[in-house]
Amino acid sequence: LPEDRLLNNDYVCRTGPFDHTGRVAEGDLQEAALERYKAMMGGEPERLVSGSDDFTLFLWHPAIDKHPIKRMTGHQQAVNHIAFSPDGRYFCSASFDKKVKVWNGKSGDFLCTLTGHVGAVYQVTWSPDSRYLVSASKDSTAKLWVIPSGKRAKETLPGHADEVYALDWAPNGGSVATGSKDRTIKIWKH
Repeated sequence: LPEDRLLNNDYVCRTGPFDHTGRVAEGDLQEAALERYKAMMGGEPERLVSGSDDFTLFLWHPAIDKHPIKRMTGHQQAVNHIAFSPDGRYFCSASFDKKVKVWNGKSGDFLCTLTGHVGAVYQVTWSPDSRYLVSASKDSTAKLWVIPSGKRAKETLPGHADEVYALDWAPNGGSVATGSKDRTIKIWKH
């Protein structure tokens, strides 16, 4: 890609299909992707959040500075997973401390803690409209949360016989799939 298309970053992320062939998007497809990216960013700098086994998170603006702009604390054990909401307004962190924390996606300010799991939380995923969050846990459940309120889980998705390691929303937001150590995948209608 031309230098000016890299948004002043010194790195490029490339993805490809399973057949191990790489393709660079060109023409209208490339322009459409760039326009969606710019619209989502809304003139704000690119953001990155990192989590650690020292229980902390860092918010970065990698295109502007090589140093973090904020250090976030609050988890009592290692951070397993971090996910930005599709609209970029929030991000959440999942931890071995059995909690999910929700943060402001621009400033990194703490918003709320989602409690209810009785085992480590392995993964989180946002609904396509950024209104809901689902968390996967060692306690063999997934929980559906309404964001930003997050007072209590809207719904517990039971039924797995062992730890829930993986989950994702369908692109249309109509269902959530969960994968477990029990060797099953369950699809939950929203």
